[in-house]
Amino acid sequence: MTAFPEKRVLVAGATSAAGIAVCRALSAAGARVIAVGSNDERLERLRDEVPDATGYVCDLANFTDVVRLSEHIHTDAGRLDGLIHLVGGWRGGGGLSGQSDEDWDFLHSRIVTTLRNTTRVFVDDLRDSDAGRLAIVSTTTLERPMPGGANYAAAKAAAETWVRAIANGFEKTAPSASATIFAVRALNGLESQLATEVTRLWDADEASAVLNRRVLEPETD
Repeated sequence: MTAFPEKRVLVAGATSAAGIAVCRALSAAGARVIAVGSNDERLERLRDEVPDATGYVCDLANFTDVVRLSEHIHTDAGRLDGLIHLVGGWRGGGGLSGQSDEDWDFLHSRIVTTLRNTTRVFVDDLRDSDAGRLAIVSTTTLERPMPGGANYAAAKAAAETWVRAIANGFEKTAPSASATIFAVRALNGLESQLATEVTRLWDADEASAVLNRRVLEPETD
């Protein structure tokens, strides 16, 4: 397992099953874990499992709240070396006619808006770090999205495009930084694999490219 003591890594969406697994792996590797969620009760449960994690409640869809969050983090922990964005969700079905505005607003807010807000606020931290890392989870269905998942696929495609833009900026201004897109068909069951891959983002031989897109699949016997 990679060891990177004193690296400060923010996990957005930390109270999900994947978030808890990632926080646990990062903490075990020696990182200073900054866990951000929308519910204090769920953050308390995360702290029970990852005692070293520092938890913050924040509405990441609200840019002003994210700015305030950054002020608290910079005061309490310093500038970030990593941002792992795991905020997401799924709504779909019903064919194209079933792609409701309510579902689109939910998906866009959670998948795209939270990513835009956190990266706009913390991108300078990642640029200034000697090993800044950004990672998101996307979907393998973008090459062949189905009508019932059009809202979801469109939001994920927008998130990937946003990350690619950040990576292009890294290439010009921060070659020691990198961005990674983890693509999954379904994240359920891949939480431990994702956690391991996140800790590997700081391996020298894993950071040769400014942008990486990796497909995670269930392990076969």
